[in-house]
Amino acid sequence: MLSREALTRPALEVAPDLLGTVLEHDGVAVRLTEVEAYAGEQDPGSHAFRGPTPRNRVMFGPAGFLYVYFTYGMHTCANVVCGVDGVAQAVLLRAGEVVRGIEVARQRRTSARTGRVPEDRDLARGPARLAQALGLTMDDYGADLLGDGPVRLLAGTTSTVASASTSSPVIRTGPRVGVRGTGGDGTAYPWRFWLEGEPSVSVYRPAAPLRRRT
Repeated sequence: MLSREALTRPALEVAPDLLGTVLEHDGVAVRLTEVEAYAGEQDPGSHAFRGPTPRNRVMFGPAGFLYVYFTYGMHTCANVVCGVDGVAQAVLLRAGEVVRGIEVARQRRTSARTGRVPEDRDLARGPARLAQALGLTMDDYGADLLGDGPVRLLAGTTSTVASASTSSPVIRTGPRVGVRGTGGDGTAYPWRFWLEGEPSVSVYRPAAPLRRRT
């Protein structure tokens, strides 16, 4: 299990170190292959940019807790809170490889409308899919990831790509996905981190421009 001290650092330092770690919940374990760092009130792409709210309050607490949020009226996304107590920092869990409980993950990710089962690489490919595969909901908001509770963050293995050779996994960086405005600038905020060669890493898509009301 990871230490709270290791997470009590800025999101930019914690994010790449989370690659290869494993998040467990309700019979499924996902090895993280892609994450994004968010630096709170110093980051225009962060939910905490304008300060504390009931929605983001856990981001301002101590490190090692789970920040989940509901988006587009249908999806849950999961973040690891990091940094010092009182300063909002978090790492969005963008994608991963299901390494345990794959049949359970397949059931959760099967389309209720068509009955289609995604390919295994797509089970947790994207933040909403990752949370769905793990069975995470808003009831898991604020869960202690470092305790004996239902959601646990564990030290994991290196990339499966790297383990097939003698080389270390290669970490790549780039712009965050779907972030509008300044926070989506890949030159100023190349704060997405992923393991090169991992099939579960999501496809980069810039944010859609806002339409002016007429």
